[in-house]
Amino acid sequence: MSNTVFRRRTALLTAGFAAAASLALTACGTGQDTGAKSTPTAVADSGNSSTATGSTGGTKADAGSEAAASGTDSAVTVSKSGRSSTAAKGSTASKGSSGTVTCTVANTKVTAQTVTRPLNHLLLAVKNTGSKTCYLYGYPALNFQDAQAVPPVDEDTHPQAVTTLRPGQSGYAGVLLSAADGSGSGGYTAKTLKVIFQNRSLDFVGSGVKVALPAKGVWIDSSLTTTYWLTDPQDALN
Repeated sequence: MSNTVFRRRTALLTAGFAAAASLALTACGTGQDTGAKSTPTAVADSGNSSTATGSTGGTKADAGSEAAASGTDSAVTVSKSGRSSTAAKGSTASKGSSGTVTCTVANTKVTAQTVTRPLNHLLLAVKNTGSKTCYLYGYPALNFQDAQAVPPVDEDTHPQAVTTLRPGQSGYAGVLLSAADGSGSGGYTAKTLKVIFQNRSLDFVGSGVKVALPAKGVWIDSSLTTTYWLTDPQDALN
């Protein structure tokens, strides 16, 4: 009987140890699972938090990029403005470099020549004696023998563009002195002549320049007219 009791006690003890070991193992397993789960989760959360923070940082960086982009736009605008100003200045400088001025008594020489054909005509020639190209605006104001009125211009001779003279070139105007058929009135002999230039506004400026006439003078009457300044002497006489 004692053997039987001993074996039962041994079996119970063994079973108890086994159960305890099993519980210990179970507890250990649970601790490992918990540790395994909690630590990565924390890292993951931390990582997510870091990622979120990184995203926020990225957003700030994006804002910085936008600010930089905005700065770039401003720079481009300034650059464009600079180019525009340069272009504008370049354009003004180009005009300046062309050096075109108005033809006046100061940069020209005026001569008058009688012609055989057509009858009763005088050819005025204006030579550019200056160093710059000049515009010969409108038509000449003719002052024969200190006359009070300026002879009219033949509007049919109006050029398509302003007559432009480079240095050394000449422009021309034809002057009808009197009617070839004698139909004019108030005729007289003029021995002096002044030619007055027009400016860009087509105003007559200055007191004019004295132009030599033939010694015997020229006969003029109420038919007196002039052409516009032209580039071809033949056009001026026709």
